[in-house]
Amino acid sequence: MTRTPTRRLLAIALATSLASFHTPPSLAQAASSASSSSFTVSDIRVDGLQRIGAGTVFTYLPIERGDQIDSGRIGEAMRALYKTGFFEDIRFDREGDILVVTVTERPAINTLTITGNKDLKTEDLTRNLKEIGIAEGETFDRLALDRVTLELNRAYNNRGKYNVEITPKIARLDRNRVDLTIAIDEGKAARIRHINLLGNETFEEKELRKSWESDETNWLSWYRRDDQYSREKLTGDLERLRNFYLDRGYVDFAETGTQVSISPDKRDMYISLGITEGEVYTISDVKITGDTVLSKEQIDFYQLVRPGQTFSRSLLELTSDSITAALGNVGYAFAEVKPIPELDREKRTVALTLQVIPGPRVTVRRIVFKGNTRTSNEVMRREMRQFEGAWYSQAAIDRSKVRLQRLGFFESGSVQVESEPVAGTNDQVDVVVTVKETTSGSFTFGLGYSQLSGLNTTIQLSQNNFLGTGNQVSVEVQRSSYLQRYSFSFLNPYFTDSGMSLGYNLWWREFDNSDFNTAQYSTTSAAAQTVLGVPITENDSVSLVFGVDRNEIFTFPTASPVSVNRYIDAVGQRTFHAWRAELGWARDTLNDFFTPTRGTKQRLSAEITLPGSTAEYYKINYEFSKYWPINRALVLNTRFQLGYGDSYGSDKVQLICEARGNRPPRPTKQYSDADCGPNASLNDVLIASGLPFFENFYAGGVRSVRGFRDNTLGPVDFSLGSPVRQPIGGALKTVGSLEMFFPSLLDSPAARVSAFLDFGNVFKDIDSFDAGELRASAGVALLWRAPVGPISISYAFPLRSEETDELERLQFTFGGAF
Repeated sequence: MTRTPTRRLLAIALATSLASFHTPPSLAQAASSASSSSFTVSDIRVDGLQRIGAGTVFTYLPIERGDQIDSGRIGEAMRALYKTGFFEDIRFDREGDILVVTVTERPAINTLTITGNKDLKTEDLTRNLKEIGIAEGETFDRLALDRVTLELNRAYNNRGKYNVEITPKIARLDRNRVDLTIAIDEGKAARIRHINLLGNETFEEKELRKSWESDETNWLSWYRRDDQYSREKLTGDLERLRNFYLDRGYVDFAETGTQVSISPDKRDMYISLGITEGEVYTISDVKITGDTVLSKEQIDFYQLVRPGQTFSRSLLELTSDSITAALGNVGYAFAEVKPIPELDREKRTVALTLQVIPGPRVTVRRIVFKGNTRTSNEVMRREMRQFEGAWYSQAAIDRSKVRLQRLGFFESGSVQVESEPVAGTNDQVDVVVTVKETTSGSFTFGLGYSQLSGLNTTIQLSQNNFLGTGNQVSVEVQRSSYLQRYSFSFLNPYFTDSGMSLGYNLWWREFDNSDFNTAQYSTTSAAAQTVLGVPITENDSVSLVFGVDRNEIFTFPTASPVSVNRYIDAVGQRTFHAWRAELGWARDTLNDFFTPTRGTKQRLSAEITLPGSTAEYYKINYEFSKYWPINRALVLNTRFQLGYGDSYGSDKVQLICEARGNRPPRPTKQYSDADCGPNASLNDVLIASGLPFFENFYAGGVRSVRGFRDNTLGPVDFSLGSPVRQPIGGALKTVGSLEMFFPSLLDSPAARVSAFLDFGNVFKDIDSFDAGELRASAGVALLWRAPVGPISISYAFPLRSEETDELERLQFTFGGAF
């Protein structure tokens, strides 16, 4: 609920309580029926009670046995009982010297149901209704309900919905209870048909309204909803209009009137705005007074307004905010900079005085964490860049907030940091960090499906915040048509207090490439790795991976590609052992873990198999992703990935020699019959060089170039006697994307809709690169972080393709990572 309805609902509560002080019209009559003259009360009896105990009545009743009462005392007693709000009717009678109080209790609210509301959230409505006593278990007050109904109508009218219908329904139950239902028919918002701006002489209306949230009905209104009238939006637009002129020196700008009219059917709105532009003012002088604390050089750096400039309120505010922020970073948490303008209307000039009031220098007494039911305080504290006992620093607090949000343990945008003054002092504050935790791990036993792998089953226990320690633990068993995998991983991101991380990876895998849109062969592999990470700056880190692995290749003489079989034959064995090392650098400035809207993420890694491995090669991979916030409704993401690999050392060569005369000799430039000896001729040369085929890069599919079947881009090969193309990947990969996200299209932080342009391809080696061979596609995508697992759906139109490419416009995955 917006602030305005909240304040009004609270006002209703106050008005309701004040109304209860008035004596009902029947008071004098009821008092006279009890006694026409004073008498001494020998006893008091209360009739009509159902839920309220007699003791409660006696607590509020200002009459006791033995009291001498008259009509005045009875009136006072009646007002006291009505003031409690418990009763609909009260009557005083006399039986001899016994005072009989007959009451009719107000019913209790058994259930409260709100239906039909979309613009106003149910939890907001329920919370505000409870504040004025309309809640389950509370006493029902019809007057308060009527006023709430009126206020809800006003709240919806402020949102441009003038056809709203609020229908309270009261169902009487036994034991003096009611079921209360507030049925809301919101109707449709009135649409703005015309906006008329009067008095603008210097600027065109189109330029003035460029940043407005309100606009006349247009072809994009179905998405922007800018044609839906709202008083709050219009108020904001008027402030933007004022800022527009003040930022260009029009100090005397003024609004002369606003008129909003509605059509008889309450569906169309017409807005007229009158303004007076005035004259342009320049800055004649700028003075900075007070205890600036900062050096003159620093003040000059932050001072953006200078004599001779056209007056600009935004530059003036930016100057004030910059000085305030600089003071806040050195401990002056309550610093203020007050701009004092002096106008000379004859000369059209403004003299500015910036009064700096630093206030006391503040230290942080304590850092308090709230809302972290699972995550330990220590895990959060180690991300803080503001320390207890240190000078207050706004920059350190802002950085701490970003680091906490990037952990992935809390809901997007839920990390809030506030500074609370310590009572009794003016130089200490407590920093209170409030979070709302989200699921940081999962236990999955279920099914997934993708067009590439078909049906797959997974049993996975993963926890990015294991037992609230911040450690990452994952155990996984996965089976699909092409893959069997068993893995275990562990990572302690704070193995040392300085932020050094240490982790381990163990896995075993059977992988059938024939079902993976790649060459016809399969592998059985296993690996053990140790991972070490070291932070070098606030945003940069380096990592080192060292491990040993074993990879056994199974090929088929008549089904596997010729190049694959020749490589295996040249090496002379099918089992590859490797000692592997990888050095990586990463930089992360994203503002959020799940749905970033700004910042950059980069990673550069170099992997090498050490000398003595069966195949000696290296791979270099660079990934770049940057988010650009265009406006409140658009975020652009630019991504690029470059991968390259090659062998080092001597090539492995296998000569195929046969007895002379069996086959025609086939000498090469490097080898001849002489290399086979005196009685044999050279019939073939098998050379294993370059990046091994099982380490090749692939492209195409949901995670690279959408619109093309997974892994099908790039070089292909054929098996003996078969015309079927088999993708074999390549040693060079270039993939990029431009993707525009629409954050406001879906009202959910877990779902995103985007439009994208993908491009890229894979090449045999660096000499084979040809920009003309790059493929491209464009389309739309839906990414949803569902409770059962992430879901990705895309529909792409290939823009640049060849007849031999394998196209697949609709692609989706369920149960896999984005």
